[in-house]
Amino acid sequence: MREWLPGDHPVWLVIAAVERMDTSVFHAGRKTGGAGTAGYDPDMLVTVLVWAYAHGVASSREIQGLCGTDVAFRVICGGNWPDHVTFARFRKDFPGLVGEFFAQVLILCARLGMGKLGTVALDGMKITASASKSANRTEEGLRKLAGEAVAAHAAADAAEDELFGECRGDEVPPEVWSPRTRDGRIRAALADLEAERRAAQAAEAAKAEEFRERQRAGQRTGCSPVSAAVELAEENLARVMAAQQARIDDWQVRNAASLGETGRPLRNPPRTPASGHRRVRAAAAKVEAARARAEAAAARAAEREAARKGPGPVRNITDPDSRLMPVRGGGFVQGYNTQNVTSEDELIIATELTDDPTDMAWFEPMMRAAEDAAALIAAHRPAPDPGRGGGGPDTIGQALADAGYCSEANLTCPGPDRLIATGKHRDLEKAARGGDTGPDWGGEAVQAMRDRLKTGDGITAYRQRGHIAETPHGQIKHNMGLRQLSVRGKPKAAAEWKFICAVHNLFKAITTGHLTGQALAALAS
Repeated sequence: MREWLPGDHPVWLVIAAVERMDTSVFHAGRKTGGAGTAGYDPDMLVTVLVWAYAHGVASSREIQGLCGTDVAFRVICGGNWPDHVTFARFRKDFPGLVGEFFAQVLILCARLGMGKLGTVALDGMKITASASKSANRTEEGLRKLAGEAVAAHAAADAAEDELFGECRGDEVPPEVWSPRTRDGRIRAALADLEAERRAAQAAEAAKAEEFRERQRAGQRTGCSPVSAAVELAEENLARVMAAQQARIDDWQVRNAASLGETGRPLRNPPRTPASGHRRVRAAAAKVEAARARAEAAAARAAEREAARKGPGPVRNITDPDSRLMPVRGGGFVQGYNTQNVTSEDELIIATELTDDPTDMAWFEPMMRAAEDAAALIAAHRPAPDPGRGGGGPDTIGQALADAGYCSEANLTCPGPDRLIATGKHRDLEKAARGGDTGPDWGGEAVQAMRDRLKTGDGITAYRQRGHIAETPHGQIKHNMGLRQLSVRGKPKAAAEWKFICAVHNLFKAITTGHLTGQALAALAS
């Protein structure tokens, strides 16, 4: 291990910090024998990338150039300059490795006394993908592009057959449809749209089947699903009609038997055919009502389609995993939605990159991830020592989240105590001062949360959410200058985002004075 050099310059602190982490996952794939030169030291490559991302540099070629011109990069490399291909290949394996590196940084911060768990905040942040909004296509556009690609390959095959003659193996090679090619991305985007439509149809079918199960069990069913209302009403009409016809047939059989045995007919013969029975007529009326509902729903859908400004469901042919994400102030970005849980001292303790434009579905999974991170921090936290700032709660005391996470399910699911906004912050402040709270909505849990946020303790605790949750986002976007991901595809993009969060945590330890030469020396002793 390199001897500690005097001074607390950040570059030396980053070098020493990486050396004191368990980076065995990076070393596992290092080339150590065979033909050619040995592979570069993974610790050096990780340190270069940490320093580069901390200063807003994500391009492999730009990093290569800085390794030859920038003093800090030259110090990290020690005169052994990797080229851009080395950095690109090293980052290629990030999806399987960065999770461990993120945990190692979190452990280091915990050993330095960081990771205050009294109050944590969950927030989403949109980040731009390595793709342009202009590369979005509708399903019709994707089918057109796919057809053009097939026609182009067929034309190329025909030209080669004319030049070289007929031969086997002239099919379109599989690599043409690889996700790394444009044709492959078009096919993947089209398949994703088709899968989304099939999933929606399956969900509607599941609702209809659930309705049928409640009917069979004799439970209260309520209104039938609109998408299957006509079909369900027709099934009910056929069932009622068959039951009434069975009663008529049964009477006729019994009447014939009575005539044969006694010569007298039975009393109370059916006065109307099955179609005229009051229950059948009621079931037929329900069929007509269901058809009217379906026609009205179709008309409303047509009106929405006519009034819609956008093109409808689209997929991006540069990065099919990315989505159009609405951003504050109006407009959209082509990107991802990151979910981040931040501690009181602004460490990102849990993070997830999603393609979901909304936040609500991520409260419970992010709270589970945050509790796992809290256990990791507690396991490596130093004993309470005023000189080192150790100690603190070992579990999350309270979780804060904005109105994007407010739902009955999120307010009642297992996990730590929580304060979730039931409206905009200015409305919460107005309600806490005794002003108009606006229209009530939601169930019992939402109403209870609304009442809690009206109290002095509730609104005071919720006021912490802004600076806890938003500060890391500002640090990453504005100070580190990382407003856009540099890789494509959700697995790679998620790994890069987690690496960015690890870099943020490491430099938070440096800027707050927790990560110093003296502190590292104490950890090593």
